[in-house]
Amino acid sequence: MAKMLKEGDAVPDVTLHGTGGAPVRLRDLLGDKALVIYFYPRDDSPGCTVQACSLRDQYQDFTDAGADVVGISSDSAESHEKFVAKYRLPFRLLSDPDGAARKAFGVGTNFLGLLPGRVTFVADKGGTIRYAFDSQIQVKKHAEHALDVVRSLTGQGAAPPRPA
Repeated sequence: MAKMLKEGDAVPDVTLHGTGGAPVRLRDLLGDKALVIYFYPRDDSPGCTVQACSLRDQYQDFTDAGADVVGISSDSAESHEKFVAKYRLPFRLLSDPDGAARKAFGVGTNFLGLLPGRVTFVADKGGTIRYAFDSQIQVKKHAEHALDVVRSLTGQGAAPPRPA
């Protein structure tokens, strides 16, 4: 596994599966606004649901601050569609069935290698990573930290939090 991306690294040029399996090039989502990219283990699991819903509940704050949000897991596009509908998620979920994006970002596994990692990245409009937060258990902190970083990038808030 490659080393996890850090502040100053470029967003990798990876293509994932979107709604209906349509290809989505991650770098094509950059340019107009900052992008919050969050990797999570599995649709509809307890921690992943809390994380997704905390991002949903703050989604308007993200868009007001000039950012969009995208979630990535190895679940199928069909699973993502059900998850989005069940919890009324306003952002896009992308499928990474072969783990290419996870590998390109250096997002490993946790808990003796049994569970895919939970990492949130914030990239600026130009595609440079400005923040990375890796925590399997602090699921609500992903949204809080990402929003603080987005606001700092657009001059709407304090300096971003530093990883523990």
